[in-house]
Order: sequence, then structure tokens, then C-alpha cells
Amino acid sequence: MSVARPGAPGLTLLVRRPDQEPAYWHTGLASIEHHVPIGPGTAFNAGSVAKQITAHLVLLAARDSLIHLHQPAADLLPRLQLTDVTIADLITHTSGLRDAESLLSLAGLRDLDHYTADDLRNLAYRQRERALPQGQFLYSNTNYLLLAELLETVHCTTVADLARHRIFDPFGMHATHFRADPRQVVPGAAAAYRPTRDGWQHTQTPVALPGPGTLFTTTGDLDRWLGHLHQMWQHDNNPLPWEEVLGYRTADHQPYLYGPGLYADPRPGHTAVFHFGHEHGFSAAAHLTRDGLRVIALANTTDLAADHATAAVLRELAEQPGQDLAELLPQAAGHARRPAKPAADGRDDDGQLRRELGHFTCDQVPGALRLTRTGDTLHLWRRGTQDRLAPAGPATWAGNGYTITLETDHVDGFTLNLDRAPGLVYRKRS
Repeated sequence: MSVARPGAPGLTLLVRRPDQEPAYWHTGLASIEHHVPIGPGTAFNAGSVAKQITAHLVLLAARDSLIHLHQPAADLLPRLQLTDVTIADLITHTSGLRDAESLLSLAGLRDLDHYTADDLRNLAYRQRERALPQGQFLYSNTNYLLLAELLETVHCTTVADLARHRIFDPFGMHATHFRADPRQVVPGAAAAYRPTRDGWQHTQTPVALPGPGTLFTTTGDLDRWLGHLHQMWQHDNNPLPWEEVLGYRTADHQPYLYGPGLYADPRPGHTAVFHFGHEHGFSAAAHLTRDGLRVIALANTTDLAADHATAAVLRELAEQPGQDLAELLPQAAGHARRPAKPAADGRDDDGQLRRELGHFTCDQVPGALRLTRTGDTLHLWRRGTQDRLAPAGPATWAGNGYTITLETDHVDGFTLNLDRAPGLVYRKRS
């Protein structure tokens, strides 16, 4: 059984029961154009799975007394205007800092435009107030972008070199790399793709952001990392890894908590830590239970979701703990297929009266946005492209992952709420 169509990208799965050898399963191509199959040595971009590596390095720095978790992050990052945000707040996504990549999209950057970590940090340093009240969870890659800068400040080296020295080499993770430059060649790396009507397109963008993501790794290396994490967890006898140092906080989905780059399920009988990643067409999932079960999935196409495959493995093992893994893995992988999205509304506004509402700016984001209205539909324009927003309330319109709430009928301003960057106030430009 194969979830990948012939000549298509695919995914790889690893499952290791406690005290047993791992079982692997692979399907699809790491490179369509060169017809290279996915195998145990194929490296994938693991996306936000990288956050647990970055958090681990920060906790090691705290253990070595280079930093204190509850000190203001601005002590080491003097450009940060939110002076009450602590290092622990950054780790647990309770800083209230908006996601900088979401903000950058408002400036009109397109998929293939190049931007750097410095560009995103500049947006982070423009933020003068929390998007949410202190202590509330807001998942934001900005937090881990700043943690990477903090690590480089106290260690006087790059996050990529620090991770190699402190984690990857000691644990035998020789196929794992933080990609610090989009031009960097990663040995054995898969390319990522998305399906089109005519075949496939590459999805990688010219961006590398070590810290919140850009971690290339294999299922075998992630298995080594989770093995170390489990040993530490068992040795310290904590309810959750590192919990004696950093308290886990309520996350965005009940009953899950969030700690050092890890979501946690604290329920008795379900205790586990995990993280998912989605970056540039890749997806990843790494799951570790209290008793040592490890499930890892990596995919290199937008129409397969690694977290779906992982959830299927866990569901089947919960129902039939003794199930043969050689039969289970291809069956579970069959659940990785994402449901097809409905076709976009193809209606054209030509011939209808379009009303110009104005150009608007926000002091926390570069660039300007333009609003027009046709009937009940709003159109938000940025650098020549538009999003169609449909009515979602008396003064609210929604579409493409965000909402706009108008302040008055005359539209002197509006509040824009992105999924990871809420509360952006825009005013009409005179």
C-alpha cells in the first residue's frame, strides 16, 4: 500500500515501542526531478519541531548560569520595547508578541520574496504593547526568533554551531542541521512540493530562520533526540520534561499545556509531549509518551500531513497495543492525506460598482493596505494583490486567515486580527 502516487513526493514514519528496535516505513520520492526515493537517510525540514531544540539550549544556558529564565528578555535584547517580557515568557509563548512573519505579509511580501531574521526582528522590536494580556498564550515564531538571538548573544556563536556542539554531535545526530542560509546544501535533503493541475511545483522559499524552524533532520536522528529526552525525563522523575525548571502553561487547545518547545498532554494514562511542524511545504510530527513510545512522521508535500499520520498510529496502538507495526504503519500513513480544499469562488467583480475606502497604515507594520468594497464584499489590497473578505458580523469581515473589524461606517480605521498577530489598529492615511 502506498499513499504517494507514482512519481510523487511522500512521507516517512518511525515507531519505536519502549525497549524495542524502531520500525520504519517510507513512500514516495525525495526528489521528483531526479527520481530519488525517500529512505531512512532522507532529511526533511521539521519546521516547528525545532523549537524543542532551541528551548533545550536556552535551558542549558540557564543551568550554566548564563541567563535567568525569569529575567526580562530586554536585559539581553535591549531593542525589545516590551520590558516586562521574560525569557520564560518567550519559551512558553506567553509574551504577547505578534508573529513577525504574519506582520511581514501585510507589507506585501510574496512567497518567493527574500527576507531575513533581521527583517523579522525589526518587526518584533516595533511592538510596544502585548497583543494579549500578560500570561495568555499566543503561539508566535517571533518568540523563538528572539530566543535564537539571545543564545547567540550569550554564547557569541550561531545557533547552528551551538546546536551542533551541544546536542547534535553528542547524541549522534549527524544528519541534522539548522539551515542558517537558504543557499546552504543539506546532504540527503528532500525537496518539498505542492500538487498543481499540471503536476508539481517546488514550495521552498528563500528564507532560513534557525530557532523557530529551519531544522533539517531524519526520522532516525529525531528518534535519537527523543531517546535522550526520555532518559532525562525518567532520570529527573518529573511529571513533564524540565518541569522543575520551567512550568508548563495552558496552551491554545485543551487539555494541552506548553513548556520548553513542547506541547504536553498531562492527563493520567495519556502523559506525553509532542510538537508538529509545517514549513515551506514540509510537515513533521514528533511524539513521546511517558513510558517511552516514540512516533515520528516527516512529509515533503502539502497534500500529506505528518501529524495526521502520527495521530492514526497512536489511535491504532491505543486500540490494539500488540498490533504488528509492519502492517500498522502503511495503514496509518493512509490517513495522512489532507482533504481536498473546495474550489475558490471564481466570481468576478467586473461590471459592479467598486467603492474606494482608502489607504491605511499601522505604526507597528511597514507599508500600507488599501480597502475597497463591492456590495457586501470587502477587498484588502497589498502590493497589487487582493483578498476577498466576506461578512462575518455587524462590522466584521473574514477571509484568508484573518478578520477586519471596521470602526465606523465612514471607515476611518479598522482592527485587523491575524491568526497569530491580533489587534493591529490601522488608520486611514490622509
